[in-house]
Amino acid sequence: MQVLEAHKPFEIQEIELTDWKQRPVKNNFFELVLIKNGKGTQCINYNDYEYEKGSIFLLPPLKCHSFNIKESTNFVFLKFTDSFFKNVNKVTIDRNEWFKEASYILSNYNQLPGDIIKNEVDRNYLESLIDMILQESRSYGEDSVSLITSFMTSILEILIRNIKNSTYFETPNNNSDNRITKMLAYINENIDKAELLKVENLADVFMMSPTYVSEYFKKQVKMSLREYIIKGKLKLVEIRLLNSDFTLTEIADELGFTDVSHLSKTFKRYAGTSIKEFKNNGEYMLLKRGSCAPSIRA
Repeated sequence: MQVLEAHKPFEIQEIELTDWKQRPVKNNFFELVLIKNGKGTQCINYNDYEYEKGSIFLLPPLKCHSFNIKESTNFVFLKFTDSFFKNVNKVTIDRNEWFKEASYILSNYNQLPGDIIKNEVDRNYLESLIDMILQESRSYGEDSVSLITSFMTSILEILIRNIKNSTYFETPNNNSDNRITKMLAYINENIDKAELLKVENLADVFMMSPTYVSEYFKKQVKMSLREYIIKGKLKLVEIRLLNSDFTLTEIADELGFTDVSHLSKTFKRYAGTSIKEFKNNGEYMLLKRGSCAPSIRA
């Protein structure tokens, strides 16, 4: 096993396994997994997906994920850590932009098994970027910080591009209406822009009558537009609470809550717990999709 760390924008681990072993790594944020060699199946929420050389997965912040190894497998785990966003004075980055991109990935990627990369050109890009990060990490020095940060930014952008071009949103399984996928993508991309999420604007963008937008949305998603937007914002609140040092005032201002009191009351109503209890517990609530039994898989 080889575990490499470089200034904590990430933790990277390269390991070959013949049997899956529980790793003492808590997925507070998310992890990118590259299969360099080997065959088997990946399991998330008791859903299985076959993997092979070149497969690329995201491990969500859930305890119930595992790999069933059929042939000896060389894994590379690249974990995006919370400490990178909490220690911005150590690296010159745009914290808001990084967090926006990383949060978009975490809040919109459906936590199901399967290769996240659908474009083979992007797969080759990611493999090259991960190899360069491994090389830089092995010979880590002060001069590598900005270069590694650039690699990480590129990885985020490639992941976002693939998520936007895929159906990872929460819609009924048999839904064949492509408009709702585009509408969900638009809403999630602009979740912090209240003006763009107004019914009148959505009607204009998607060429519907204002009176039909809400009815259409609820029929397709089985949830009101208002509730979907609120939950979308609260998922980002969860990410910021567990993975950054943003203050409650900053979070409330950024996501369009009237004030901290409004944020706190809304959070408790939908998450079923106070912000303080949520932070103390350290586990996502609204961000989880599907039930898990953590005592069985880790």
